[in-house]
Amino acid sequence: MGMSQKASWFLRFTQWREQHIGTKNFTLILAVIVGLFSAFAALVLKSLIHFIQHFLTENFSTDEANYLYLLYPVAGIFLAGLFIRYIVRDDIGHGVTKILYAISRKQARIRPHNMYSSVVASSITIGFGGSVGAEAPIVLTGSAIGSNLGKLFRVDARTMMLLVGCGAAGAVAGIFKAPIAGLVFTIEVLLIDLTMSSLMPLLISSVTAATVSYIATGTEAMFRFSLANTFAMERIPYVILMGIICGFVSLYFSETMNKLEDVFRRFKNPYVKLLIGGATLSLLIFLFPSLYGEGYETIELLLNGRDSMEWSAAMEGSFFYGHSQMLLIYLSLVVLFKVFATTATNGGGGCGGIFAPSLFLGCITGFVYSHFCNNIGISVYLPENNFALFGMAGLMSGVMHAPLTGIFLIAELTGGYDLFLPLMITSLFSYLTIRVFQSHSIYSMRLAKKGELLTHDKDQSILTLMRTENVIEKDFKSATIDMELGQLTSLISESRRNLFPVLNKDNRLVGIVQLDDVRHYMFRSELYHRYTVDKFMREPLARLSVTDAMDVVMRKFDETRAWNLPVEDEEGRYLGFASRSKIFNEYRKIMLDYSDE
Repeated sequence: MGMSQKASWFLRFTQWREQHIGTKNFTLILAVIVGLFSAFAALVLKSLIHFIQHFLTENFSTDEANYLYLLYPVAGIFLAGLFIRYIVRDDIGHGVTKILYAISRKQARIRPHNMYSSVVASSITIGFGGSVGAEAPIVLTGSAIGSNLGKLFRVDARTMMLLVGCGAAGAVAGIFKAPIAGLVFTIEVLLIDLTMSSLMPLLISSVTAATVSYIATGTEAMFRFSLANTFAMERIPYVILMGIICGFVSLYFSETMNKLEDVFRRFKNPYVKLLIGGATLSLLIFLFPSLYGEGYETIELLLNGRDSMEWSAAMEGSFFYGHSQMLLIYLSLVVLFKVFATTATNGGGGCGGIFAPSLFLGCITGFVYSHFCNNIGISVYLPENNFALFGMAGLMSGVMHAPLTGIFLIAELTGGYDLFLPLMITSLFSYLTIRVFQSHSIYSMRLAKKGELLTHDKDQSILTLMRTENVIEKDFKSATIDMELGQLTSLISESRRNLFPVLNKDNRLVGIVQLDDVRHYMFRSELYHRYTVDKFMREPLARLSVTDAMDVVMRKFDETRAWNLPVEDEEGRYLGFASRSKIFNEYRKIMLDYSDE
């Protein structure tokens, strides 16, 4: 079948669909398809990671150092970097941040290569030992599937945004077998507006993806967890303290990661980044093998171990192995250095997210806290397994600023529904603690600084979706500073505007002339050659840049009470004027598109 025949067939199908299937019902059908493909992508990614890890490490020693830890991570980052640089040729890091940016600034359009590139790059990175998670890459993959499916069927901007959310929900539900967490993550982290018209597609994608995962891998929870100690009310004060500690660990992780990323950003040569990131990661994994890959084996161990002998297996392959009395020191050092290993992985050229690091850090934090309290002989026994679970919810809530995601994800991951109350307490206090110091999550803070973050505040969201370049009006007649009054009068007679920019030879704005300032001189022909524009020129009340976020633009309009303000490009050259009326018209248009119906 030729290309023209395929195009003709697709056009006929589209016309048939528009006549027989309403937009809402078709969106639900697309949600099912997105859920299926997202789950399939998640299964492929998990299988690739496990295959590579098993192939590389199955013969590793448990009671002595393994020197291949010095080689594998560097090789993984190098191979992933080559794939990204020479095949993908695009930045695929910070997957969730890229989705937030696409929703806010690019009409939810994500490039087609993201449907596979993150799967390949992250499986290589993590399989070879990169200390990151597979979840953010698969979320980007799922969102890319939703975006490109929407693009294929030419859906409107709001439906496109919803399909991106469906892809993210399906990816989380598929990789974790957690449908509720997939739905809640999309609403909490990606900030998809919660209405009945958006809830159903998100729920359908989540359930579809989770069902596929159940069929493919079984119905058991991702992590084995058996509740040996039911929750007792006298432990509540210790659970609250656990939440506060998780908040501070989340703050340490987020702030340190941001500072380390700034360090890597200074280096432009990718091989210098590889050298620094690879060397750092390899050395850390050699000293602390628990940092290898996602760290889910350590989580399983701490959740299900019953005594110090079993828990000490977390130190296998390290210099600490065989010294069970050093367990808390070893795990505390792992908490301290995990952020360095994660940032070195991505900064060195690898690809991965912070889902798994958050779960890993939370599990260890909860275990260390409870084990330490039990060792110093407090009056209430704190079950290490349970508190490891609480810590996972607490770190996820703090790092992602998503307490509901933390609660439901951990409950679904482990089947620990009997511990719902302490999970809620830990998540809540972790979130409240980090909110004192950070108003945005690690995903959104970069965009928030630039005014490019979509929020649940509908007014702010509409302003975010607006772009300054789209409200520039260019039908203003321009004058020069040495233009005579007669020439200016002729210019005014040809214009429908009452405002005239005064430009120099470099097309830079030196001032403006308002009609009211010239009106009394226009009909006195004897002054036409006596006065020049500089007599009537005034400085504009403010200047806008084409890169200004719309909330900045509106703030300048409010401060100056102006009706029109000049807009300049990044080099300071005049582009035109933005007017209140143009902005209000654009605002109303987007509000209608953004509304529920």
